[in-house]
Amino acid sequence: MPTKTVPAGDHTELVYQCRLPLSTQTLRYLTGLLSAHLKKIGSRWRKLPTGRIAVLVLAALRHDQRLSDLAGGNDLSRTTLDRWLKEMTELLAARAPRLQRVLARIAREGGSVVLLDGSLIPTQRRTGLPMRRRWSAKHKRHGLLVIALTDVKGRLLWTSTARPARGSEITACRHDDLVGRLREAGLAAIADLGFVGLDDDAGDPAVITGYKKPKGKLLLPAKKLVNQLIAAERAVCEHAFAHLKNWRVLTKLRLDVKWATRLVRALMILNQHEIAR
Repeated sequence: MPTKTVPAGDHTELVYQCRLPLSTQTLRYLTGLLSAHLKKIGSRWRKLPTGRIAVLVLAALRHDQRLSDLAGGNDLSRTTLDRWLKEMTELLAARAPRLQRVLARIAREGGSVVLLDGSLIPTQRRTGLPMRRRWSAKHKRHGLLVIALTDVKGRLLWTSTARPARGSEITACRHDDLVGRLREAGLAAIADLGFVGLDDDAGDPAVITGYKKPKGKLLLPAKKLVNQLIAAERAVCEHAFAHLKNWRVLTKLRLDVKWATRLVRALMILNQHEIAR
């Protein structure tokens, strides 16, 4: 018996609208950034106006909308939208400050401490040796590890290179010589127990952490109080990462991992404009 493959009824594409919970200040900033870039490279024509391009890029980043679906609803090809997304990511990431400049500015403004933390960016699971390096035994999933610094108000200041999650947070900090940079700037960093052992100078530590409970023993009340005080200071750092992960593109990274570092830094710049409104 032959099988019919004719679709039932008329085949039409359905398009719907979706609310984008971002400020017009962020949209204006992104539109101005793109307009200046197009003027610089001498590009006189794009299929859509710069404002519409900025909205589509923000929708892809905020809602993690699949590019093929987003492009189809706007009469674009997926490759065009992908090219615009990467172009805007490059422009934003280029405005992320370097570590040395961030620490120097904090010291110049009279600051004394920063907050240090790390976070995992989940990635898709694939086969091969690179994926083994991305397996995090701590989180029990594949991903990339990012180290970040925030100020005492919870504003993201700097993010590190996205590295395979197989390495520890301490190893990632040593790649960037974070302790040495903090000492040069005359600053200290407050971190959680995952960073115990990063700074070997017990007399004048550049990285301040709490106390781990000894195996088979209890912590002294004074050490418990120190841990509570450090946790209270670090709460705003957790809020900073929560704001960053409101961009759902970080829920599970589908872009090539070579874009992960630039993507996180681009989202940091957008977050700074969004929170400052």
